[in-house]
Amino acid sequence: MIVRSFPKVIKSILRPLPKNDYPVLNTFLFVSCWLEYVMDKSVVSMRDLFKRLNNQGIDLKFSNFSKASKRRDFQVFLDIINQLKKELQQHKGEKKARSYFPIDSTVISLTSKLLWSQGYHQVKLFCGLDSWTSEPGGIVINFGQGHDHKYGHQTVKSIPENSVGIMDRGFASCQRIKELKEKENKAFVLRIKNNLSLEMLENGRSKVGKDGREVEIRVVAFCDLEKRTEFRLATNLSGFGEEAVSNEEIAEIYIQRWQIELLWKFLKMHLKLDRLMTKNENGIRIQIYCCLIAYLILQLIEIPQEFGKSILDKLRYLQSYMCQEISYVHWFRKLIWLR
Repeated sequence: MIVRSFPKVIKSILRPLPKNDYPVLNTFLFVSCWLEYVMDKSVVSMRDLFKRLNNQGIDLKFSNFSKASKRRDFQVFLDIINQLKKELQQHKGEKKARSYFPIDSTVISLTSKLLWSQGYHQVKLFCGLDSWTSEPGGIVINFGQGHDHKYGHQTVKSIPENSVGIMDRGFASCQRIKELKEKENKAFVLRIKNNLSLEMLENGRSKVGKDGREVEIRVVAFCDLEKRTEFRLATNLSGFGEEAVSNEEIAEIYIQRWQIELLWKFLKMHLKLDRLMTKNENGIRIQIYCCLIAYLILQLIEIPQEFGKSILDKLRYLQSYMCQEISYVHWFRKLIWLR
């Protein structure tokens, strides 16, 4: 039994792509090859993929693909991400309650000496995850070492309206708390460092910081007795009135930050985010964007209920069905031209 919505999703993103813009490797085939690499668990390298394609009637050279990955504009991949996010928003419908938007970054090590010579030993991916639509937002890619506080500003700004941004200590600073307090219709729960100056006030709030950088904010503290760790959470969620949020609820909201860690785990374990196969910045950006495209595709499609509901179940089901089509590249071509 075929996946119910997979052909529809693939047609919506691949059919508009140019098929004659390059004589050897057109944009449609270029994007198809990248999606094949990140989604096909049987492919461990691009050379394996191109050997399979060559043996099954698709004449492509790995050298042409490498040049394209280095030189071509990655905007087409960003456009696909934005298109899939809109489709996911339409699929989920209007938001009926406040959603959560956990924010974090993940480090991807770079193993190429070509990148080391430029001073890059890692690349950091920043983004948030909307709990209502399951879409990643505020995507930022930064090459080189850098603190979350310094490079995560754009991701923090992308907190959706009527949502709660949830952040760990790496994003904390008095200046950030001041900026977040000024945002209307956007709430936040931000873990602050335990060594940050904290003074309790008579109005129930706390003064955070010192030396002219103080900011008044509600701070909720709780302890993990098992790990003997104290958590201090700054938030603009009110503890009084009709929309009061209790201290216990603040702690529960912060726990939702774990969802972004699960996203990193899935991207690295199942969509090859931790196996960067290009040796240049442009190609690495393209691969990261393709991982996010594959994740959004899995969020959109539906499979028979007896095979499961999780995105991992969907990926495994696609893998079993793809085996009948030789490769995802062959499958995409079949969907676009024969249906």
